Amino acid sequence: MNHPRDVPLASVPGIKLLIVDDLPENLLALSTIIAQEDRIVYQASSGEAALALLLEHEFALAILDVMMPDMDGFELAELMRGTERTRHIPIVFVTAAGKELNHAFQGYETGAVDFLYKPLDIVAVQSKVNVFVALRKQQDEMTRQMAALEQSQKELQATRTELRHALQMRDDFMSMVAHELRTPLNTLLLENQLRGIQLGRASTDAFGPEQLQRMVARDARQIRSMIRLIQDMVDVSRIRSGKLSIRAAVVDVSLLLQQIVSDMAHQAEVAESPISLQAPGGIRGWCDDFRVEQIIVNLLTNALRYGGQKPVTVSLVATPTQILITVRDQGAGIAANDQKRIFAPYERAGTNAVRDGLGLGLYIARQLAEAHDGTLEVESVAGDGARFTLMLPREEKTAV
Repeated sequence: MNHPRDVPLASVPGIKLLIVDDLPENLLALSTIIAQEDRIVYQASSGEAALALLLEHEFALAILDVMMPDMDGFELAELMRGTERTRHIPIVFVTAAGKELNHAFQGYETGAVDFLYKPLDIVAVQSKVNVFVALRKQQDEMTRQMAALEQSQKELQATRTELRHALQMRDDFMSMVAHELRTPLNTLLLENQLRGIQLGRASTDAFGPEQLQRMVARDARQIRSMIRLIQDMVDVSRIRSGKLSIRAAVVDVSLLLQQIVSDMAHQAEVAESPISLQAPGGIRGWCDDFRVEQIIVNLLTNALRYGGQKPVTVSLVATPTQILITVRDQGAGIAANDQKRIFAPYERAGTNAVRDGLGLGLYIARQLAEAHDGTLEVESVAGDGARFTLMLPREEKTAV
């Protein structure tokens, strides 16, 4: 593969060879001898032109004519050996002078790997060039393999890091599960032991109607807490296995929100954060009412937990194609760098004063929203509360 002299062709693939001679006929002859399909032969008619090519390309071999005006082959070789970029390029000298001038000795002194005399032995020239081309191919293949090995090592290290992280998350998760389940179980156990002591003493006063009502309410709260934790773990397992089911139908979302806010009135009273609902009646959407309730209850629970004992607002807005449910609190807000993290599994954005649960609620809520072909997003400014918006489709999507 031949190219015009002094013309850089950096974008052409192949092993690059440089020939330098001040006579065009010598360049043409040598180029014809060494050219093959897997090579790119660059021609330079002077030392200056050769230097320009050497700065632009990576050559496997440079064949330099000794006798050239302005800058001879030896001077060019010395410049090449003095530059880091070109220091390791093999140099073969070509000369028409007799052996008695001892050019070969001077050539080897300047770092040449071989010396050729004119008229050139075509077979010998081709053989020598083939050796250097083969060496360069081996070097390139080794470089490629080393790069692939380095990439494999990086990928292996990344996999190890991910595995360590996964193992750490598993350990942290099991620790959280143990902690979160231990609290209600311990409460139930203590209550049970206390009642056993009272029954053993025949202390029936402790089991009057009011006392029994409080006992049942406390037991129910602890049992609901454990059920919620177990349900979260089941939902995460379904999400990861792709078995999360959505049973969508036409739902009166206005009525659903009224029921949710009513059901959470006692929890809001305990948290001293009243919940207000702004929802026009009769708005319907295409959704799974059980799963939507799960999302909204999670958002309201977080709003009551982190809302700083300030009012919480639930609002419903409808467009021709979507319904938007927004839960807004007036708490401390969520830092910008936490707003993506809180939707990851086992992440919690609580403070030292408020931090409980498994950190699965928002992760599950977003997955449930996306399973509806909807979205769940958060907007928050530090010190000005947080606003979570659930978008759901109004109508069933038909297959295209």
